[in-house]
Amino acid sequence: MRREILIIDDDADLSMIISDMLTDKGFGVTTALNSEEAFELLKKNTYHLILLDINLPDALGFDVCRELRRVSEVPVIFASARTSETDRITGLDIGGDDYIPKPFSMKELLSRIKALLRRTYGFNDTDKIIRFGDVIVDTGSRSVTKNGNPVPLSLREFDLLAYLCEHPGNAIPKDRLLGDVWGSFSEVAPSTLTVHMRWLREKLEDDPAEPRYLKTVYKVGYILEGVTECRV
Repeated sequence: MRREILIIDDDADLSMIISDMLTDKGFGVTTALNSEEAFELLKKNTYHLILLDINLPDALGFDVCRELRRVSEVPVIFASARTSETDRITGLDIGGDDYIPKPFSMKELLSRIKALLRRTYGFNDTDKIIRFGDVIVDTGSRSVTKNGNPVPLSLREFDLLAYLCEHPGNAIPKDRLLGDVWGSFSEVAPSTLTVHMRWLREKLEDDPAEPRYLKTVYKVGYILEGVTECRV
């Protein structure tokens, strides 16, 4: 499964260099030059990690991070020429996961990105194959089979299933699922999540009315149970 990264930095040349490096390593990369552009992207897309500058032309990266943390737990790495201890502490205290001072080497940045992705999602650089019951999910090929037969899923259905597969056995709140699957600032109604879960159950559960794997956690959200195999 390709990892999607959003770079928010008004230095277009640096963003292009970072984007080229990450793309060569198999990541999907999107860039935004200011906070307004970034929030528009976050309404429509989901990302596994955000690389965030502090001095943006229309806002401080600190404010962007605070707003983001209201609705999402997506990992954030601050990348800034501001290197004071106060700035580093502020960045971490408001929800940043790492802070790398400019200028930095591409090797160090890549290493930090990979380490943070491993800590956050528990995945390595390779793709996962997850099995529960007679269902097999291959995040690399974005394919799903049940009893050996292909199961056609829409783009969003697969993204939702893959997200649950990345957190097996964990109850995921509905607002977190909406933010991380549909976009942190998307205006999708909660009923959309309910409908997509119903569709997944109809395609993957033997008895959608009494699901064994894709379960509802009362007053919380949803959980994927019964994962018996997870390999890369």
